[in-house]
Amino acid sequence: STAYFPGSAPSTPPAPDPISIAVAKEDYMGPDCRFLNVWKGQRIYVYSKLRGMGRLFWSGSVQGDYYGEQMGKLGYFPSSIVEVINQLKPGTVEVPTELWDFYCF
Repeated sequence: STAYFPGSAPSTPPAPDPISIAVAKEDYMGPDCRFLNVWKGQRIYVYSKLRGMGRLFWSGSVQGDYYGEQMGKLGYFPSSIVEVINQLKPGTVEVPTELWDFYCF
């Protein structure tokens, strides 16, 4: 799998700010604690876009209408269930990931 973070070098940790804002087009119930549960119409702050094994997943958080309004749970969700409404940071850099990045705690 590979994570994409705009404007960062491969040895740099992920950007602390979202790279885009999306709105859920449908409900999604994650299969385990690594995934977000999302409701149609909910705003999602996207932090990374992950690719691997023929599927495209993104990571992000579900929060209130204003970023930082409340603590959000970080997790993965399929990119196919969202529509990006605001691209906050342009460009992408490929950052390799390890299996450890996807463990459930």
